[in-house]
Amino acid sequence: MPSTVKNVLFIMCDQLRWDYLSCAGHPTLHTPHIDALAARGVRFTRAYVQSPICGPSRMSFYTGRYMHSHGSTWNGIPLQVGELTMGDYLRPLGVQTVLVGKTHMVADREGMERLGVAPDSIIGVRVSECGFDPYERDDGLRGRNGMGGGQTKRARYDRFLNEQGYGGDNPWHDWANSAADEGGGIASGWAMRHARKPARVSEEHSETPYMTRRAIDFIRESGERPWCLHLSYIKPHWPYVAPAPYNDMYSADDLVPVVRSEKERQEAHPVYREFISRRVSRTFARDEVRNEVVPVYMGLIKQIDDQMGVLFRFLEENGYFENTMIVFTSDHGDYLGDHWLGEKELFHDPSVKIPLIVYDPSRAADQTRGATCDELVESIDLLPTFLEVFGGVPVEQTHRLEGRSLLPLVRGARPADWRNHVISEYDYSVQSACAALGVAPQDARMFMVADRSWKYIHAIGFRPMLFDLSADPDELHDLGADPSHEAVRQRLAAVLSAWALRLSQRQTRSDQQIVNMRGGAEKRGILIGVWDEADVGRELWSGYLSDRAE
Repeated sequence: MPSTVKNVLFIMCDQLRWDYLSCAGHPTLHTPHIDALAARGVRFTRAYVQSPICGPSRMSFYTGRYMHSHGSTWNGIPLQVGELTMGDYLRPLGVQTVLVGKTHMVADREGMERLGVAPDSIIGVRVSECGFDPYERDDGLRGRNGMGGGQTKRARYDRFLNEQGYGGDNPWHDWANSAADEGGGIASGWAMRHARKPARVSEEHSETPYMTRRAIDFIRESGERPWCLHLSYIKPHWPYVAPAPYNDMYSADDLVPVVRSEKERQEAHPVYREFISRRVSRTFARDEVRNEVVPVYMGLIKQIDDQMGVLFRFLEENGYFENTMIVFTSDHGDYLGDHWLGEKELFHDPSVKIPLIVYDPSRAADQTRGATCDELVESIDLLPTFLEVFGGVPVEQTHRLEGRSLLPLVRGARPADWRNHVISEYDYSVQSACAALGVAPQDARMFMVADRSWKYIHAIGFRPMLFDLSADPDELHDLGADPSHEAVRQRLAAVLSAWALRLSQRQTRSDQQIVNMRGGAEKRGILIGVWDEADVGRELWSGYLSDRAE
């Protein structure tokens, strides 16, 4: 049945755990609007990112390629010029490909300069923005110069705050992500002890409602041309600061128990041990910190859900639910003290597993509405999905993509050859763990292979880690050195080896083009290996007849 999809709304939150939604089972954090989207679509229960940190993860979403392939291995490492991204695939199909919010993209300025691509040209802007037309780019996380992430211009949100009467050169920090201390001064949101205090901005002027309004602005202005809008929220990523009433909507009584054990800390793998020793991990290991911070994290998610209600009402009232695919997801999770860790970056499910909901308006998806799908899916699957609903691209381009379209799963048809494992990678060369362990930067890499029953983690130069997901779903017992599980480790190591040996760098020719090149030298009259001079004439005449027949 033909698709009725005209537009795609690609919603991403930053650092939203897969299990902090009521539709995923959280007992006290109620997210009715996101739940309602899940009731109209498919919720994937085994969705994983290709790297558990913002920049590399997002570059995989936007390119449809593993981190190992696109080469942007950590925050601040540019995506090289020449990598095709979402807009490069969709724009030739007549689809406006637009950004509202965050990408964490860092442009390859050296490559652009070498190729003579002006940063302020149309091509230069798109190369710098993952192929998106930036309706509004804002990565948050303002430094002292007021810039965030890969941004080079002052964010429009800062100007908006100034226009509302919030003063200063960096109102993102001073107002939206700080509270007021007892004397009325700035209590910086970077200090987590201030988390429960309300942000200095009113709720309507905070980041999440602002970005929702900007997305609606674009949709209103979009006209009749099909669009793919990437609405990328900065929250619930730290600083853990929320405006009233979301700052104290939840309390320590609403928290789910922390997942960790003394044994896993005492017997931690060397790399894991170094991450446990980091400041952010030591901070989140304290119960009083969790009791103050996690309720605010929940409040920020509740605010996102409320804004989903605003956005979905607008879409409903204007008929967009009839022709717009909606995807709701996250770029990675947040440990929040689980496994003695703060932040993300390692491969336990709180970090590497993500929420993923796909609503398809097509009648072909009616049979799966409200269903959950437990197939193994990866973040690189979204770009192929969007390409399929918009009509696809020539085969000579699709070979670059390493993901697979989710459309068959969304429409109730499981491909017989669907994947039986997922891959994620992490480069810790910029972390203190690299120096503490005496690891050379080129060896500071980790790889995860997970199937339905096992999770295997390979850290170069160290023993592996292994978790039995069936018997130990909380991943508390590392079996990486257990002799009785050697066969499992060898099997998953072989999966990783086969993946690492795949051909991913030949981007300029597809497999079909390679097949078509066979015998090309002879067709061009380049007769390598001919022994007898008489054969030269026969070969040339045969080639001439073949060309005439074609």
